[in-house]
Amino acid sequence: MFLKLSETGNLVLPGIEIFKQKQASTPVTALETGTQFVYFPSGNHNSYDPCTYFQSFERGSYKMKVTFKVNGKSETVDVAADTPLLWVLRDTLGMTGTKFGCGKALCGACTVHLSGNAVRSCQVQIGSLNGADVTTIEGLGGNHKVQRAWEALDVPQCGYCQPGQMMSASALLASNKNPSDSDINAAMSGNICRCGTYPRIRAAIKAAAKMS
Repeated sequence: MFLKLSETGNLVLPGIEIFKQKQASTPVTALETGTQFVYFPSGNHNSYDPCTYFQSFERGSYKMKVTFKVNGKSETVDVAADTPLLWVLRDTLGMTGTKFGCGKALCGACTVHLSGNAVRSCQVQIGSLNGADVTTIEGLGGNHKVQRAWEALDVPQCGYCQPGQMMSASALLASNKNPSDSDINAAMSGNICRCGTYPRIRAAIKAAAKMS
């Protein structure tokens, strides 16, 4: 997914206002909203990878310290209170296993566990997480039964959505040891795979349910 400037020079980004393009005196393109700026290198600015450039946006007018657990380890961050958990994980803590997909909680690529429940981290503001317990794909440790089943059945194709898929699957199995097809449908309905690996995902969840 890429950021796109429209023909009228407006940048449309999920979850953020429309920015009006303006040329700065310095050799950069400045996109302005109020007193906040996003700076991109000059030149061909029609598409940029949001995982690289989105963090340049100043999301809030003030910062706050938030202490919470990530994969069992206490972390303290000092960021704008309305920063999505996704970007704190990726940009502040360097945990890039959690992926950006849509920014609107529609694709499931950014799924993590919050107190054991699967949530879309693009929609969880860091300011609400003081004292919270978060688990990311890194926290599954590499030998979780869901990861072993995924590997045994060669589930991934491109692999981009799979961290989110595995986080939703592991949350399901933590609460339901023997899920039915309808249980799997309900738990995984918010996770999109553009490669169409759904049959292998279902098979892997059933295989993981039989593992210790």
